[in-house]
Amino acid sequence: MATDYDAPRRNETDELGEDSLEELKARRAEAQSSSVDVDETDFNENLELPGADLSNEELTVRVLPKQEDEFTCSRCFLVQHRSRLASTRGDQLFCRDCA
Repeated sequence: MATDYDAPRRNETDELGEDSLEELKARRAEAQSSSVDVDETDFNENLELPGADLSNEELTVRVLPKQEDEFTCSRCFLVQHRSRLASTRGDQLFCRDCA
């Protein structure tokens, strides 16, 4: 059986025909009335306020040494890839952002 992809798609709401305005409003109200049950204690546990005491928290980050294809910009001191090298002045290297 061939399918006409240019024909408008039909779904079950199209097959039911047009509903009255009151029925549409009732469906809309039912759809909006569903509320999400959120436990406030779970929400508050994950909330961190600015200036909170984080002295007992520990952050673990793996630091890699500078690679062969990287350089340190002499102005912003960020480690950049060699493709970001814009200019050199003596032994100073500058990235595209700082040049």
